[in-house]
Amino acid sequence: MNIFITGANRGIGYALVQKGLTDGHRIFAGVRSLDSESGKELMKQMEKTDQLTVLQVDVTNEESVIQAKENIQKKTDQLDAIINNAGILLESKSDIEELDLEACKQSFDVNTLGPLRVIKHLLPLVKKGSQPSILNISSDAASLTNAYAGNYPYGMSKAALNMLGEKLDRSLKDENIQVLSIHPGWVKTDMGGQNAALNPTEPAEGIYRLLERQTVVDEGSRFVDFNGNKMNL
Repeated sequence: MNIFITGANRGIGYALVQKGLTDGHRIFAGVRSLDSESGKELMKQMEKTDQLTVLQVDVTNEESVIQAKENIQKKTDQLDAIINNAGILLESKSDIEELDLEACKQSFDVNTLGPLRVIKHLLPLVKKGSQPSILNISSDAASLTNAYAGNYPYGMSKAALNMLGEKLDRSLKDENIQVLSIHPGWVKTDMGGQNAALNPTEPAEGIYRLLERQTVVDEGSRFVDFNGNKMNL
């Protein structure tokens, strides 16, 4: 499969790249900065295999997404999957009286509008894929029924991302495109911290089972955990 992954240079994104390469897929790894240490590491890896293409893409910049599409099209005219993994966690410990509203706007720009920009421009390539998928990395923080206090920007932006997934699923119901919003669990990443319960490889493996249709999600809500179990919206 041809798979485009955003936020590919660290955490779950990096694990998704490595798992995809191991499984024999062709990976287009989107990173915000090619000059970062992890970005340079992926560039070195790209030199050793034609399975990996590293692309500079800032999901908050529509022109950057368009350029990424053009670079993908130099190698293929179809994608089998988009994994919208890039995300940020800001103001997580702030009470509402203390919230920086610019940080809230930035959270929506990355966590919600970022995937929207990617899907907007890459959907034509996905429509040409074989059993294609659009997977948005969400969070249990997005659940309305299980909402908890605080963490306003992240929870609100991920809840909006879930709505994007639900609407997109209905829009593409006749296209055989799998659309899922996936809670990856509490993962040992820069965002999740080192006290988290899971290593990034664990959700990465589950996400590929969903991508490859080894795990089949029941009809209804498109919000699931990485094992395909339904989450509460």
